[in-house]
Amino acid sequence: MQVEFHGAAGEVTGSMHLVVAAGKRILLDCGMMQGSREAEARNADPFPFEPAWLDALVISHAHIDHVGRVPLLVKRGFAGPIFIQQAGGELMPVMLLDSASLAESDAERANRTLGPGDVEMVPLYARADVEQAMRQVQAMPYGARREILPGVEIAFRDAGHILGSSITELWADGRKLVFSGDLGPNGTPILRDPEIIGQADMVLMESTYGDRNHRARLDTIHELGEIFAQAWQEGGNVLIPAFAVGRSQELLYWFARHWEEWRLSRWKIFLDSPMAAKVVSVYDRHTDLFDADAQAVWKRRLNPFQLPNLRIAESAQDSMAINEVQGGAIIIAGSGMANGGRILHHLKHNLGRDSTHLVFVGYQAEGTLGRRLVDGAQWARIHGRDYRVQAKRHTIGGLSAHTDQRGLMAWYGGFAAHPPLVLVHGEDKAREALAGEIGERDGIQVQLARPGMVLPV
Repeated sequence: MQVEFHGAAGEVTGSMHLVVAAGKRILLDCGMMQGSREAEARNADPFPFEPAWLDALVISHAHIDHVGRVPLLVKRGFAGPIFIQQAGGELMPVMLLDSASLAESDAERANRTLGPGDVEMVPLYARADVEQAMRQVQAMPYGARREILPGVEIAFRDAGHILGSSITELWADGRKLVFSGDLGPNGTPILRDPEIIGQADMVLMESTYGDRNHRARLDTIHELGEIFAQAWQEGGNVLIPAFAVGRSQELLYWFARHWEEWRLSRWKIFLDSPMAAKVVSVYDRHTDLFDADAQAVWKRRLNPFQLPNLRIAESAQDSMAINEVQGGAIIIAGSGMANGGRILHHLKHNLGRDSTHLVFVGYQAEGTLGRRLVDGAQWARIHGRDYRVQAKRHTIGGLSAHTDQRGLMAWYGGFAAHPPLVLVHGEDKAREALAGEIGERDGIQVQLARPGMVLPV
């Protein structure tokens, strides 16, 4: 068995690793690059292998940086089975159809201003490609060990990152590979903690926050309440860029838990996402995957997805109407890195007010508008126009869906005999720090994946 690294090898997005074992080719994830315009342009590049030669695709979870190029892989010739955990399999078409719709809209917008000799922009893939990809999906429950190809077996374990997120165990050629996918922190609301795996011959582990530790979640929640109180006093709106899967649901969970304490009944709360209702329904169908605290909350009168003043804006008209609200609104909208989607329209209408509070609750990749705003940019270019930034900015790191350095070290520490460890899905600063800490603690040489690197398992 061997592993070839082709994505998220020195960066956070674009997860993609090729396993060659038992005479078969199995791809782990097929994610989209996100961030700068240059990074996103790479999504259209040829794959570093022939898609038609692949025998199977295994998906860790439904976030776009892990699943976003699957329809393109199918469009370019991959016809094999796609394996994903059951809840992830329900989220996958929601995410991919939205991605296809955005790509089609972007192409249409760009082609309106074509000049003589300009090349027409073509979407990366269309909704028909998504529908074909979904016909190849075979969903699996957590814990079921299954032979997916002759001589190749896999099992999914709960990664605690988003609903349906998985750690993948893969057996072939008498060896066992474990791919962490994205790992959530212990104690994340709604989700169960990541499962500990005891044995492996090699571990591929994410390292998004390998160089830092998050604040205690309760401290973070207290800070969020203080932001709402200050924003109400100042008469402004609160804008929260958040991914439609994971972070948005957690925020609503905390709103329900602190409804009276934060006096949320006085606010207008908007979840502005065409995907939101679909994602909420998937969560509601899979409460069996929730932790004990979340199951108890869902049984109460105040269900997080049914808050009395929550409005889910599905249509463009619903979204545009929100911009008429000058104050007293909490607006949760995608994209989570403020690099597209409906949050951009709310930023255009609110960034210029010093009463606006802009709250970042997740990772902001290099090159994104979210990262520039976190870093203190005084101007924001949105849809070709520059907007002065007067809004107050807050970074709430304790709500991350990724575990931190302590959590990553603890999860790897669950393996017996310190198997070889390769760090993926992290910028070099984070990976180097984590490699140093684990190497010193366990007396091993931790490897950092690089594009094109090939390692035996």
